[in-house]
Amino acid sequence: MSPKEVARLRDDAAVKRVSAASVQALDLETIENEATPTLIARGAAYAREYAAIEHKPELLAKNIAVVLLALRKRHDDWLGRMGDYRRDAAEVYSAANIRDREQLKRLQANVRYHVGNMVRRHLTPRELKALELKDASPLERQQDRRATDTAILRATKVAADVEASTPKTSKAAKKPKGQAAEEIVPTQGGGPGTGVKATADHLRLAEVAAGIVSKLDVDVIDGHMTDGQRARLDEELAEMERTVRRLRRHLKTRRSED
Repeated sequence: MSPKEVARLRDDAAVKRVSAASVQALDLETIENEATPTLIARGAAYAREYAAIEHKPELLAKNIAVVLLALRKRHDDWLGRMGDYRRDAAEVYSAANIRDREQLKRLQANVRYHVGNMVRRHLTPRELKALELKDASPLERQQDRRATDTAILRATKVAADVEASTPKTSKAAKKPKGQAAEEIVPTQGGGPGTGVKATADHLRLAEVAAGIVSKLDVDVIDGHMTDGQRARLDEELAEMERTVRRLRRHLKTRRSED
């Protein structure tokens, strides 16, 4: 049914019947003169149909994944790389007769995601290792990436807070022998609580930095990095280690002076 045909409906009972299979996009001009009860009935019909189908696309994609998993098991081809399985899997999509190529690509990508999760639920860790598959499912890897992205975003925000809240300083002239060589003198004034906020921001930054470093995964380091990339990571970690060591020495010195 086209938008113009839909617009001709003036019977409330008629607009209450909406099917996702035949629904068309509306525009304001086609329905703006409908009676208020008709508009309400139409909106309710769309909302009702949306609620009815909201979770069905994901459920259907999962069901397709189960079918493909059954075909992999039948062909003893859990990786889905052999010719017999690939022909059967291709026939599944061919028989579906999906003409929109982009829609088909999206569906296949979604199904592959679910297949990856299901394979890891059905096989033992030993079987996964024999197939050279990671223990982590696509879902778990996605969750890890999100956690890492969240940690990086948080670190960026906290670093900006530290930059903004830390009073600018200058180094005073050298002190006489026997006293500290130099003294840090604040040059940027701050209102009440400035030092408290700067302190809190620094502690948060240390916490976030430790959290980010803990996200480094030895499986990625061992299984995906080249020797050159591992060497670069080692250099970055060494620089971090030097910075941490310098800060810890400073903290120990301050504690001994107190």
